[in-house]
Amino acid sequence: MTQDHKSEMPETLTTAAAAAAFNRKPHTLNRWAWTNTGPVKPVRINGRLAWPAAAIADVLRGVTPCA
Repeated sequence: MTQDHKSEMPETLTTAAAAAAFNRKPHTLNRWAWTNTGPVKPVRINGRLAWPAAAIADVLRGVTPCA
């Protein structure tokens, strides 16, 4: 029997988890969101920031997003 599993990485990360991945403080990521200057653009879910895990992984691997 085969079970379907989603990838082990969640689709989005909290600001705290994303900050830990980037080795930055959460305030830095909040500033990126406010000024739209960071390497990853967050999405808002119920008024909270959610950081796309796939985009963070790409940045950490050195993959640059297409404009």
